[in-house]
Amino acid sequence: MQTLNQKKQKSRKINIKKSQILLFGSLLVFMGICLIGYNTFIALREEVYSDLKLDIVTENVTSQSIDDVPVAENVSNEEYSEVQEYVEPVQQQVNYDNYLGVLEIPRISLKRGFYGLDNRYNNIQYNVTLVNGSTMPDVPNGNLILMAHSGDAYISFFAYLFRLNIGDNAYVTYKGIKYTYQIVNIYNVPKTGQVTIKRNYDRTTMTLITCTKDNDQSQTVYILEQV
Repeated sequence: MQTLNQKKQKSRKINIKKSQILLFGSLLVFMGICLIGYNTFIALREEVYSDLKLDIVTENVTSQSIDDVPVAENVSNEEYSEVQEYVEPVQQQVNYDNYLGVLEIPRISLKRGFYGLDNRYNNIQYNVTLVNGSTMPDVPNGNLILMAHSGDAYISFFAYLFRLNIGDNAYVTYKGIKYTYQIVNIYNVPKTGQVTIKRNYDRTTMTLITCTKDNDQSQTVYILEQV
């Protein structure tokens, strides 16, 4: 028969084994949670950066044929006036001298600087982003291409572009000169990693690109011509 001491030792061993099993199981659960969390983070990161992976294709659209391009719907002036007070107001404190250029759209109270292509902060997670292939406003018949997120995040600098209509003005300040642009076309494209820019090659233009409001499958392109 087992002595009391032997029974205690056996019980202690069983408890130790149970503790080891519990610890190992907890470790497996923790690793599983970490793996799921990491995969979720990677997926979210890819979603955030996906808008940067754009293959820009340009298509010459003359002033005579521009009406053939489908125009995206926009909110009416009445709808805009009701929500205008919610536009973030804190842009006045920024030192815009640090930027390559500054984009202003008065209708939606947007004023945001952008950096050059070789700047580390020319990134959609920080700022309005200058897209490869862009030319600056002083290049005749060139095309300045800018993009930013829409939505509710703090980096959604183009969150209110959907309120814009054809005929609205935007301004870009570059090298101390303020250039005036006017929206001439708005259209949606599928979010496939490729954006076709339909613009008139005989005009100096600016293109703004962002995700389409309430549609995760498409992006909206705004074509503006210098006036």
